[in-house]
Amino acid sequence: MIRPTVALLLLLCPALHAQTVPPGVPAGEVFTPEQIGHALAAPTPQAGRTAPSAVNAPADDGQWTMPSKNYASTRFSTQTELTPENVKGLVPLFSFSLGVNKGQEAAPIIADNTLYVVTAYPNYVYALDLTKPGAPLKWRFAPNPLPASQGVACCDVVNRGGTVSNGKYIFNTLDGQTIALDVKSGRPLWRTRLGNIHVGETLTMAPLVAKGRVYIGNSGGELGVRGWIAALDEQSGKLLWRAWNTGPDADVLIGPAFHPFYAMDRGKDLGVSSWPPDAWKIGGGNVWGWITYDAELDTLYHGTGNPGPWNAQQRPGDNKWTAGIFARDPATGAARWFYQFSPHDQHDYDGINEQLLLDLPFGGSMRKVLIHLDRNGYVYVIDRKTGQVLSADPYGPVNSSRGVDLQSGRLEVNPDKETKMDQEVKDICPTASGSKDWNPSSFSPQTGLLYIPHENICMDWLNLQVSYIEGTPYVGANVHMKPGPGGHRGELTAWDPVNRRKAWVVDENFPIWSGTVATAGGLVFYGTMDGWFKAVDARTGQALWRYKVDSGVISQPVSYRGVDGHQYIAMLSGVGGWSGAVVSGPVDTRDGSAALGFVNVMADLPKYTTPGGTLYVFALPH
Repeated sequence: MIRPTVALLLLLCPALHAQTVPPGVPAGEVFTPEQIGHALAAPTPQAGRTAPSAVNAPADDGQWTMPSKNYASTRFSTQTELTPENVKGLVPLFSFSLGVNKGQEAAPIIADNTLYVVTAYPNYVYALDLTKPGAPLKWRFAPNPLPASQGVACCDVVNRGGTVSNGKYIFNTLDGQTIALDVKSGRPLWRTRLGNIHVGETLTMAPLVAKGRVYIGNSGGELGVRGWIAALDEQSGKLLWRAWNTGPDADVLIGPAFHPFYAMDRGKDLGVSSWPPDAWKIGGGNVWGWITYDAELDTLYHGTGNPGPWNAQQRPGDNKWTAGIFARDPATGAARWFYQFSPHDQHDYDGINEQLLLDLPFGGSMRKVLIHLDRNGYVYVIDRKTGQVLSADPYGPVNSSRGVDLQSGRLEVNPDKETKMDQEVKDICPTASGSKDWNPSSFSPQTGLLYIPHENICMDWLNLQVSYIEGTPYVGANVHMKPGPGGHRGELTAWDPVNRRKAWVVDENFPIWSGTVATAGGLVFYGTMDGWFKAVDARTGQALWRYKVDSGVISQPVSYRGVDGHQYIAMLSGVGGWSGAVVSGPVDTRDGSAALGFVNVMADLPKYTTPGGTLYVFALPH
């Protein structure tokens, strides 16, 4: 029997008075970048130009077949029709109602003049014909996931998208299935059940397809679900391998080929010994974010989620292999290296955010690096062959740690912000959802800049004793979020990864929960939670255009070339997710601890937007 009590993660108990958004944390409460940024070498931009390899980012054919655009995860379009000079003329060409008014986090997918989109639960899939006026519906598929899966979804019933590969549209459903559809007819070719909703397990991430395999990871860390990543055969859906992220080496697929760079990640069965007895069995470490395939090095990279429960005092130890990143053999799943961003994570800093694969000048030569924007607040530049951290710099407000020791690799936790049972710890920055959450950044090889959509939010935290009951919340913390320094709650930051500094920043009232897309025309597109879709100049951040859509934006915009050769921008509206639960809920806005503390900082969002679910496609008039 599935218990509906996970709704308590959103509802909890109503307070006695109306909730208002608190003031921002004073700027003096956070460290400056100079106090905590570290690198192994001084910047050497003269050594070369930052760019993805041609293997991981092949020539752009105008399509957008996977959420990340390419294996380098640049989310960069070479389309040039839209420019800072003409983008003010951008207009909606058509829209399409998704029929679901929940958080829409997916990327529209464009292949062979067809646009595909998957919705939040109940995970409808639509295929639209881009060769005809108004893009009429070609087919619709309803997977009919188990309704009880809604009751065990931590943070709204979202879906982060599908992908097109070899005549198939492949996506996940909330109740734990991966499904491949024939792109011409919408007919299911195979469906494989991987998750078990009876223990609180769901699937919300976008699958990655590479070399005939489909890679998937599970959600459910807030319910004590043990994390894993799995590979399916693309043709049949057959399970090829599954690697767990906690437990003995045999389960984690750690063997002779495992060579972590840092001593803290070496040792036998650390996935057991770094936990209290048997705690690893319900310890989280889920792979609910981004999986990246390096075609150049034939390596799979994936982050791992937070350890459970949130109350770190109930799980002494480093809690391997949570809140970190694995490099694996894509054919077998065998681990090659691991690095833990947040050992013994105390603040819900999952390591599941995006990885961008670039060649970058460092220390006088070009290095093959992985850039990871972690929830703990740091831009990590990592040698993707070895797992060595080359630099780690804050891109948002940070005081929960004092930086990264690049000799040991260890995050230096600030003892003043360690969480406690007997005391509410105030003004911890960043908040539990991090300096940024799952929503992905983009990179332009023209400017050499990363475009990071993120938050400016901090929190107060009190640990609570919690017991594990299968299929119910396993959190153990009372959290109240609040704005960071300056009082605004969101930022779009252009980051120079070579010189390790911000190029420009755009402040937003609400946290930016959408992804970004950069274009060769010199633009960056993103959406806001109060319902504006925007374009800014990629070099300066100057606001150039905006359009009000029917609901807040938390999706992943894309840019593609239409059948007529013109450039189009596609995105989904539909506010929700963890940050937007105050709108898509139901949530009692009088309770600041509702939605795991997000209501405290988002109580005013219902004044600005309403639930929705619409696909918009924009172009210049032609």
